[in-house]
Amino acid sequence: MKKPESKPSQAGLWIRFVGWLERHAATAFLLPSVLVILAFVLFPLVGSLYSSLARLRFSDGGLELSFVGLANYRKLLLGSEQGHFLGQPGATAWVWVVLAFLGLALGVVMYRRWRAGRPVWVWLGQPLLGGLLLLAFTWLLLSRLLPGTRMGTLQTTLFYVTAGTALQYLLGLGLALLCAERLPGTRFFRVLFILPLAITPIGVAYMFRMLTDTGKGPLVPLWEALGLGGFSWVNDPWGARLAVLIGDVWQWTPFAFIVLLAALQSVPQEQVEAAAVDGASRWQVFRHIIFPYLLPASATLVLIRLIEGFKIVDLPNILTNGGPGTATESITLHAYFAWRTLDIGTAAALGFLLMVLVSLVTSLYAAWVLPRARGQL
Repeated sequence: MKKPESKPSQAGLWIRFVGWLERHAATAFLLPSVLVILAFVLFPLVGSLYSSLARLRFSDGGLELSFVGLANYRKLLLGSEQGHFLGQPGATAWVWVVLAFLGLALGVVMYRRWRAGRPVWVWLGQPLLGGLLLLAFTWLLLSRLLPGTRMGTLQTTLFYVTAGTALQYLLGLGLALLCAERLPGTRFFRVLFILPLAITPIGVAYMFRMLTDTGKGPLVPLWEALGLGGFSWVNDPWGARLAVLIGDVWQWTPFAFIVLLAALQSVPQEQVEAAAVDGASRWQVFRHIIFPYLLPASATLVLIRLIEGFKIVDLPNILTNGGPGTATESITLHAYFAWRTLDIGTAAALGFLLMVLVSLVTSLYAAWVLPRARGQL
């Protein structure tokens, strides 16, 4: 006769359970936090996506969201908000000449990749997408810089991103190179240069609002000596844009300074000294020895500032209130104004358009620049 199978004891069940936990410890510990993060990320994302496809209305029962499909996006790109978002273009011959030159350069790059025998998805994927994106951005910017045209919130944002990132990097690099030298007072200036980071963007905006006030601000004697007494920055579009740009550069240049100064500490001094002994000039030492060591940190720094530059909202809101007109209004501020007027659908659509724009720019930058800066291509 067969003996009846004995049920596993409690000790055996506990041993199996402990063994299962040991094998899946990583999942058991990480899964709760992953679920919480997904809940906090996916729920607002899905909610805002539905809001961008809907329209808010007031009714007797309260608020009502009615589904309107792509009407909010159509309004921004092709409808009544097109001039506000994309500006008013005015193409001339020289704009088309620039676009033709860039298109020719793109064709040469594609041809060289094809002659090199690379797979189709290599020379027809990212290069083509990046080239078309570059042509589109070039047309959007140049066609709005002519007399009689108007920049939209998209062009204003791109201006803040490109000009702000370039100035912050160049100034931060110059300050880092100065502080890397053995000069008297270097420690004091290292602390002084990072002080703007301790001020909130709102505080910086109010401070520059007082400094640029030529009627009753603290710099009135200086403005009067320069012949700018009573001049209003917000009455001139480019004056207002420059005021916002200067404030943004003043606040975030210390970030570039800190990153580049830390990267300078990793440069081998033996190579610098050997180059100096061999008769290399300071420019040659910087170009062939120092700058290559700074490239990985520089590429990452520029990527971070590109992402942050697209989100600028505090300075144009407090300093100029987006004016004159919409001259200093960024996409984020445009979305904020739409939300403040209870146009929730347009605000959400602007947020998603900004997300797509940032994703395209950063993805192409990460695919092209970062590997080359790290010496992988």
